[in-house]
Amino acid sequence: MTTNVKQLIDAANALVPRVTVEQAREMMGKGAVVIDVRDAPEVENTGKVEGALHVSRGMLEFRADPDSPFHDKRLATDKPIVVYCASGGRSALAGKALKDLGYTEVYNLGAFKDWVESGGAVDKPIDRGM
Repeated sequence: MTTNVKQLIDAANALVPRVTVEQAREMMGKGAVVIDVRDAPEVENTGKVEGALHVSRGMLEFRADPDSPFHDKRLATDKPIVVYCASGGRSALAGKALKDLGYTEVYNLGAFKDWVESGGAVDKPIDRGM
């Protein structure tokens, strides 16, 4: 049976709870790791949630798997994780991937713009000197 991207995102959203900006802030205050899964040019142009770890969607499984040579030690299956992207689709898929890898507390913040519009702190974009 063929699956389309909408079905994949719907299935991911059923497994990964959505959180509000306020809920994410509270989780961050208690030590949750926030992951920006957007591509590098997006982060370079807009910045990211202050303190967020940038791991592009394409590298997430490699950074999250403790058995991978590319594992990021800041990621642990027993820590709460909050993921976000530009609109919520990639972060839903990322959240499901993390759950598949054994992460138990994974939440989808959704869109970066929601964070910005709510006055959330942002690590500013990279100044390329141009």
